[in-house]
Amino acid sequence: MAIDVTALRAHFPSLDHGLAFFDGPGGTQTPRPVGEAIAETLTGPLSNRGTISPSELNAERSVTEFRAAYADLLNMPADAIVHGRSATQLTYDTARVLARGWGAGDEIVVSRLDHDCNVRPWVQAAEHAGATVRWIEIEPETAELDLESYERVLSPRTRLVAVTAASNVLGTKPPLRRIADRAHEVGALLYVDGVHYAAHHLVDVPALGADLFVCSPYKFLGPHCAVLTGAPEVLESLRPDKLLPSPDTVPERFEFGTLPYEILAGARAAVDFLAAVDPGAGTSRRERLTSSLGSLHAHELALRTRLEEGIRGLGDAVTLHSKAQDRTPTLLMTLEGRDPREAQIHLAARSVLATAGQFYAYEPFTALKLEGPALRVGLAPYNTADEVDRLLEGLADFLRPTT
Repeated sequence: MAIDVTALRAHFPSLDHGLAFFDGPGGTQTPRPVGEAIAETLTGPLSNRGTISPSELNAERSVTEFRAAYADLLNMPADAIVHGRSATQLTYDTARVLARGWGAGDEIVVSRLDHDCNVRPWVQAAEHAGATVRWIEIEPETAELDLESYERVLSPRTRLVAVTAASNVLGTKPPLRRIADRAHEVGALLYVDGVHYAAHHLVDVPALGADLFVCSPYKFLGPHCAVLTGAPEVLESLRPDKLLPSPDTVPERFEFGTLPYEILAGARAAVDFLAAVDPGAGTSRRERLTSSLGSLHAHELALRTRLEEGIRGLGDAVTLHSKAQDRTPTLLMTLEGRDPREAQIHLAARSVLATAGQFYAYEPFTALKLEGPALRVGLAPYNTADEVDRLLEGLADFLRPTT
């Protein structure tokens, strides 16, 4: 079914300001139910987790409901859901623990397609451990991951492969199942950055073949935090440093200090909001998410098609670098002879928000020989066809020669 975009947008107070947000890849706008869940939890009654007082039980409930929601979203067990401040923090923590078992002769594989949060933690951990780093390259002509280079770097010495499920700048979605199967054939773990992917697709971590998977709720209508999940046997094998009195059970083993109960409540509310967009006849939350996210994907794909057709109409003045066959509705572009930062300013004056920068995508920018910033346009569930047209009109006006 087609989603009711007008009804959807009514839940977002920030949209009342007339701004057209195409900066979703950096963080989406937040619907009112998410903010209300945060405020209601924070204003309590609220204490540290416990089993006696109402305030303790409220804290306990926020944790339990958070884990259950993300278990449904990611198709994983609830006791395999770990909260973190950010995907970068969770990846650094995981890299430090895994690297304790690495040494000379071991090899770690990372990709030129990835956001730096799924590159530098592994590169630095490998350097500290004396392990060797190998690279999966990008095919510049297609913006696809070069799977032949992946085959060349895999070996029985490979301990871990780190790769994105979707590029945060190019949108490219590499064939994760194929990558996972080959990693497992040589005995390596697969760590997947799913931050951008989870913003646009229903995630099924076991089906993707990921041993460890990280995503960030603030990319899909939630508050600023991150979630790590993984195969239970993998999580159980990891032994991070921890305070002596703190729990040693999974997932609490990986969560340091008092959890932000209000943030967990907001993150749970974001999942429930997504599940209610177009729930179909589903009875379970996972079924409702499947229907709703399928409809949202169709909506975003239709807008992406409209946007790309409009960009092609601008001619050679715009170079579109997002060219992969399978990709998200996120487009990276450069403008012939023009500074993308000036384009951002021009569009912002029209209340259209699209950001210029490198977006922590150091390796993709280097591989594509993009020396300066580029303009990134990302679609989100609340975007409309009229907003796409406003963006295209603003770009056309910016590119129009002046006399």
